[in-house]
Amino acid sequence: MMTEKKQDNKLNIAVLFGGRSGEHAVSLESARFVLSQLNPEKYNVIQVGITRQGEWFSGQDVFSAMLAENFDSLTAVTMLPFPGSPALYQVEEGQPVSKIADVDVFFPVLHGTFGEDGTLQGLFELAEAAYVGPGVTGSSVGMDKAVFFDVMRANQIPVVDTILVLRSELESGLEDVLDAVEALGDYPYFVKPANLGSSVGISKVRSRGDLMEGLMEAAAYDRRVIVQKGLNVREIEVSVMGNDQPQASVCGEVLPGEEFYSYEAKYHDDRSRTVIPADIPEALSQRIRALAVRAYQACDLAGLARVDFFIDRDSGEVYLNELNTIPGFTRISMYPMLWKASGVDNMDLIDHLVAYALERKAQRDATKRTFERGQA
Repeated sequence: MMTEKKQDNKLNIAVLFGGRSGEHAVSLESARFVLSQLNPEKYNVIQVGITRQGEWFSGQDVFSAMLAENFDSLTAVTMLPFPGSPALYQVEEGQPVSKIADVDVFFPVLHGTFGEDGTLQGLFELAEAAYVGPGVTGSSVGMDKAVFFDVMRANQIPVVDTILVLRSELESGLEDVLDAVEALGDYPYFVKPANLGSSVGISKVRSRGDLMEGLMEAAAYDRRVIVQKGLNVREIEVSVMGNDQPQASVCGEVLPGEEFYSYEAKYHDDRSRTVIPADIPEALSQRIRALAVRAYQACDLAGLARVDFFIDRDSGEVYLNELNTIPGFTRISMYPMLWKASGVDNMDLIDHLVAYALERKAQRDATKRTFERGQA
């Protein structure tokens, strides 16, 4: 694989996709969109596919190779945590490590664990690299729903009643866990892995037997599981973009083809629909958008996030449901559709995200890293 050279002062953008989480397939669909919207007049695009086992590959048409799960034509690559010159390196067995491409901005399109949860962001930080999306703290807080809810409560942002269950608690005292969950009130409940998205591992349960099965299903994907009180709700989503002064898009409403917005309803059910802008009063829209920005800032996010809300059909109360720091970019994903309805087309959206990545790196670079006694 030849070393990538800058052409006409274009930025080298490394797009990372695939990954080790249960959202691997969704990541590929998001990458399809992002790769198609990176302006070739502005960027040299370097595709980096990460397998389900965590191996990094680059080369020609990595996307197609990832879909086929055939990596024979690709080169194994990595990045190193050395600050100063972010790059990709070839790591072929029996060969010396060699640089193949300098990278101006990394664009992770990796949903879920090992991509959206702060782990990859920590590597970027060690390398002093510019990258799209929030940093370590915001990524990890946004990823773990239980921690995220605690942060929301601390900032007086309303969330649905929730209980955290550990996998070890299920193994040592299942009946006690079931009793504790049922103290939330009447069924139904929603059971979710605390650190996953794209509706993977989520169940709506209506009985003690369903609850037990739902907990086991969610615990297969994460050692931390949350159970939420089930409400009769409308699902409203808002896209947020920016660094220290973020902006919110118009609100959109999800109308799932199934009883709730499950993985099947989200990605494979043509009955699922979205309404943009959402048919809600302007005052309510403004309130939800303001809550989205408050949540974004409370988690110290950067670049982008999608913030999801519930409106209780019975009481009219608004609850923040979750925050996605690397939201979906598939053909049916709300994040780009909401911005398009707000006047930002897809290519401009990608340009903004790259610019915010460079801005945040400049802010980090201005931070003093050394201290000596006697200094003022």
